[in-house]
Amino acid sequence: MDDITVSELKQKMDSNEQFVFIDVREQTEYEDFNLGAQLIPLGSLVSEIPNLLKYKDEEIIVHCRSGARSGSAKITLSQMGFTKVRNLLGGILEWERTFGRQ
Repeated sequence: MDDITVSELKQKMDSNEQFVFIDVREQTEYEDFNLGAQLIPLGSLVSEIPNLLKYKDEEIIVHCRSGARSGSAKITLSQMGFTKVRNLLGGILEWERTFGRQ
C-alpha cells in the first residue's frame, strides 16, 4: 500500500477516520512529543505481532522520527501478512515542519 504524507494523515485524523496508528520510536521520544499513536518501539514490534493480528486487513499507519524505522516496521508487518500498512513519510520531523507541535 502507498505511504502517506503528513497532510494526508492530518486530514484522516481531523475526519476521525478509523485506522490503526503505531509509533515505533522509543519511550523517551514518545514522551517528548507524540501524535497519539500506540507506542510499540521497533525493537518490540515482532513480539507484539500476536496482539496486532486482529488488524491484519485493516489500514495501519506507522511512524517514527524521520520515516526510516517506520519504513522497516512497514516491511516487517507486510512480510507477516498485514495487507494495508502505510509509512508516514518524513515522520515526526515532517509533521513538526508542517504543523508544529499542535
